[in-house]
Amino acid sequence: MPNDTVTASESLIARAKGILLAPRDEWPKIAAEPKGIGPIFTGYALPLIAIAPVAGLIGGQIFGYGAFGINYRPTLVAGISSALVAFVVALISLGVMTALVEFLAPKFDGAATRLTAFKLVAYSMTASWLAGIFAIVPSLGWLSLAGLYSFYLLYTGVVPLLNVPAAKALTFTIVTVICAIVVTLVVGAIAAVVTTALVPGPATLGSDAGEVSGNVTVPGVGSIDVAKMQDAAKKAQAAATGASKAASATALQALLPASIAGFSRTSVQSQALGQAGSNAEGRYEKDGKSFTLSVTDMSAMGALASMGAAMGVSSNKEDADGYEKTATVDGRLVTEKWNKTAGRGEYGTTLADRFLVKAEGEVDDIATLKDAVATIDAGSLSALVK
Repeated sequence: MPNDTVTASESLIARAKGILLAPRDEWPKIAAEPKGIGPIFTGYALPLIAIAPVAGLIGGQIFGYGAFGINYRPTLVAGISSALVAFVVALISLGVMTALVEFLAPKFDGAATRLTAFKLVAYSMTASWLAGIFAIVPSLGWLSLAGLYSFYLLYTGVVPLLNVPAAKALTFTIVTVICAIVVTLVVGAIAAVVTTALVPGPATLGSDAGEVSGNVTVPGVGSIDVAKMQDAAKKAQAAATGASKAASATALQALLPASIAGFSRTSVQSQALGQAGSNAEGRYEKDGKSFTLSVTDMSAMGALASMGAAMGVSSNKEDADGYEKTATVDGRLVTEKWNKTAGRGEYGTTLADRFLVKAEGEVDDIATLKDAVATIDAGSLSALVK
C-alpha cells in the first residue's frame, strides 16, 4: 500500500529523481503502477510544464531580452500572455505526442494503450521540463539543451512500457523524435502567430505600453495585481543592473535593538554580499532561551518576493506538533512557524519590497518573535536604499 504520509511534492521529487538518475530501474516501477492519466497529469506533468513559462515570465521582467546591443523587456501583460500561450502549447504537445506514440507502437511490434503512451511521454519529458528553469536568466537559455536528455529517457522506456522489441527500440525512438521535432515546429509556428496577435512586440509598443494596472485572473493561480507585479519587476531590474545598490551591512546592524521583551542582545554580526545584498544578525538570550533577529537586503530577490505578494501567495499546514503558514498581509509576504513540542518558532516578513526581517529561536510564545520583527521599522529600511 502507498504511504499516505508522502506528500504530493515529495512524490514528484522522488519520481523525477528516479527517472533522471536511474531510468532503467524507474521505468518498470512506472509500468506496474495502477495510477491513471488524471493523477499523473495533475500531480506530475502540470507542475513541471509550468516551470518554463513561469521562469520565462520572471526572467523577461527582470532581465529582458537582448541581442546585438538591443534590449527589450516586455510589459507584464505581454509577459503573462506569452507565458500562458507557452503553457497551452506545452499541453497540446503533450497530447499530440501521446497520440503519436500510441499510433507508432504497433508499427514496431509493440503494444500501447493511451495510458502507457501517456506515461512514456510525460515521464520522459522530465528533463526537458526541468531544464526550462534556465529561462529565468535569458542569457543562460542555451543551458536548456540539457533537456535533450529526455530523448534518452524516451529510449530507455520504450521496451518496459510499450513492449517494443529491444532490437527496434532505437529505431522507434529515432522516428518518434523526428515526429516530435515536426510537432514542435508546427505547434510553435501556430503559437508564434497567436502570440503576435495577442502580445505587442518592441516595434509596436507605445510610450505608455510599459505601464499597466488592474488585475489579471489566471486559472489555477488566482487574481494577480498587475501594477504591483510591474513595480516589483522594475525594482528587481534596478537591483540586478546595479542601478539600485544594496544597503550597508553596518547600517543594517545599527537597526538591531539592544534588548527585546526582556531578552538581551549577546552578539551581533553583519556581512556585505556586494550587489547581491547585505545582512545583519543579532542573538538575544534570557533564562536559557535564545533567538536570532536578522535583517537581510535581498536586492533583486526581494523584488521577486514582492511578485509573490502581488500574486497573493499563501499556504497552510498544521498538525499535532504545530503549524506552518505563509500569507500575504497588507501587500507583504509573511511566514510563520511554531513547534509546540520544541517551543521553537520562526516569524518573518518582507519590508520595503526588498528586505527580509526574521526572528527564529526558542521562546515562550510566537508573540515574542513577532515583537522582535516589529522592532525593525520599514521607513528606516527604505531610507537606507534611497
